[in-house]
Amino acid sequence: MGAGHDHHHGSVANAAHQHRGRLWAAFGLLATLMVVEAVAALHTGSLALLSDAGHMFTDVLGIGMALAAITATRRATGDPQRTFGLYRLEVLAALANAVLLSGVAIYVVIEAIRRFGDPHQVIAGPMLAVAVLGLLANIAAFALLRAGARESINLQGAYLEVLGDLLGSLGVIGAALLITVTDWWWADPLVAVAIGVFILPRTWRLARAAIRILVQAAPEHLQVTAVHDRLAAVPGVVEVHDLHVWTLTSGMEVASAHLTMAPGAEVGAVLTAARTALHDDFRIEHATLQIEPGAASGACGSIEW
Repeated sequence: MGAGHDHHHGSVANAAHQHRGRLWAAFGLLATLMVVEAVAALHTGSLALLSDAGHMFTDVLGIGMALAAITATRRATGDPQRTFGLYRLEVLAALANAVLLSGVAIYVVIEAIRRFGDPHQVIAGPMLAVAVLGLLANIAAFALLRAGARESINLQGAYLEVLGDLLGSLGVIGAALLITVTDWWWADPLVAVAIGVFILPRTWRLARAAIRILVQAAPEHLQVTAVHDRLAAVPGVVEVHDLHVWTLTSGMEVASAHLTMAPGAEVGAVLTAARTALHDDFRIEHATLQIEPGAASGACGSIEW
């Protein structure tokens, strides 16, 4: 019986870590504008601006959690008691971010509905100026985070929030212009509701992706049956069982399997071929494979998961 594993931690090292500099830049930019928007919202009485500031707060908090998760992950890799490091902190941060953002969106929608029955006057001039600043800041943050959003669930969360903020800033600008020209005060809560409705479905999708990772479901882009069939096609393999494929953190798919060898097959050759198949065909870069002689088939104590 033999076992082997393949791992290229340099290439699958936490995807978010590769974009840490961009995260810090976006964090500083959005934190500054968040304070400006919050103060301006209180001064102008604008619920739309307040909702945008609240959304920006979750942006800042989410990026801060991502940075904290990256730091903790790097520091924990040498702890022998944490055999997988702290990679899951990134996923937990993304889930917490989704929950917080959902709460903000629900609050804004409820408050906006209340204001429809009792519209508040707002000071449109400062509201417009701050919304324009927010738009510029969000465009810059959007550009900083765009590349990493395809590689990291946490960066994806921050990216989606900034995208929502960018559109929200456009909405606030539109509301401020409409109020300035027509004195139609309902524009403010209307935009606030639109921002909330835009945010909610995206946060739910982010939460769903995080939960899939936490419950160790197979990655959505991988078909486990295809992985099984590919391993079964490796020369010298007669059976594949106890196959598990899951995501440890963004950009790090992991697999384990038991491979039963044909009589006369060479262990090293089977391991190399199986690892190469997983890497080349499915981009699985960390695989633990147990090789069993044909006589041991079914005798390894398979567990029904």
